[in-house]
Amino acid sequence: MKKTSLVILFFFLIISIGFAQRRGSIDSERLEAARVAFITTRLDLSTEQAEKFWPIFNEYNKKREANLKEIADLTPRNREEEITDQQAKELISKRFSIQKQMIDEEEKFVDKVSQVISYQQILKLNGLNRDFARMLYQRQRQERRQ
Repeated sequence: MKKTSLVILFFFLIISIGFAQRRGSIDSERLEAARVAFITTRLDLSTEQAEKFWPIFNEYNKKREANLKEIADLTPRNREEEITDQQAKELISKRFSIQKQMIDEEEKFVDKVSQVISYQQILKLNGLNRDFARMLYQRQRQERRQ
């Protein structure tokens, strides 16, 4: 029964997002709720698992997004802006440092979350954010065609 209600909630949220996109705006709260429903459903999380999983995941994801933004900010955006080899070397070194930090944080995340969900579920989790984004993109393309 719980799985069925989660699936129904998930599809309701996806449809709501579709209507919001037609009006030209995306409601970030609905988008986040749809992502939560998508991941919860795909991982087949029980209610108890979900209650413990999401705070751990959100904390990890927040740090990960901050690190990715920091890496993106290291890349010179303006091609006219010339940098020296030494500056480039420092930027690359900084990027490697951040990437190492990200690996350490992911290892800590896996250690924490493995107390809540199985390693098989953790492995599935790796591609679910990408799958969710792909699904949204496909729905948006379908709506544009109609």
